[in-house]
Amino acid sequence: MSKNGIAGILGGEDKNILSTGNSEIDKKIADGLPLGSLTLIEGENDTGKSVLTQQIIWGAMKQGLNVDVFSTEMTTKSFLSQMESMSLDVSDYYAWGYVRLFPIHTADFKWSEEQMEGILQHMIDHIKKSRAEVYIIDSLTMFTKYTSQSAVLTFLTNCKNLVDRGKTILITLHTYAFEEDTLIRIRSICDAHLMMKKSLIGDKYVMVMEVVKVRGARKTTGNLVSFEVHPGYGMKIIPISMARV
Repeated sequence: MSKNGIAGILGGEDKNILSTGNSEIDKKIADGLPLGSLTLIEGENDTGKSVLTQQIIWGAMKQGLNVDVFSTEMTTKSFLSQMESMSLDVSDYYAWGYVRLFPIHTADFKWSEEQMEGILQHMIDHIKKSRAEVYIIDSLTMFTKYTSQSAVLTFLTNCKNLVDRGKTILITLHTYAFEEDTLIRIRSICDAHLMMKKSLIGDKYVMVMEVVKVRGARKTTGNLVSFEVHPGYGMKIIPISMARV
């Protein structure tokens, strides 16, 4: 079955936006992220950055888009398993090649600055040549341990040049890994900025996404959506009025 055939069955395709596949989340981000944009998904550990990117992958599959994922933490097996555990089974899409995972692992390997900068350039070269429309880099944090922040900024500038040619790129990073002035520059380069946090409801924490900015969107800045992740169910939206951010 073609990707357009699958998209037709699962809900069609909008050529201007990238949907998360979750209507409640989409409403908070102007019905979805603009295609041809660079999105920053920022937050500390365990705030839902990878969960959100996996939801976006699902939305892209429903739209008939091709996605390439660069992951510093997941293998193909763990990626497919995590998606399935959220009721976002993409194994068929993976088998057809509509979503591809490129693991980047550093365990038990001595990386040099030159090697790591080479990987950043390799990703840029890959994106230039790949047939995919959407690219997810989860996460950029690892590269800050081995490269200069100027190299990271150069990489992001190269990404911005690629989105100007129609590519859609999403990047996750941990806030703690960057100095404040570098974070300000990174945020300014990106077209959309989603901040992930934790919030206390009663005696438990939930994840909260704040829409800091979305290029071209009106009245989205400051929008909040809170959610929990339930195995076998996926993202469950929690009324934000119940949360203390």
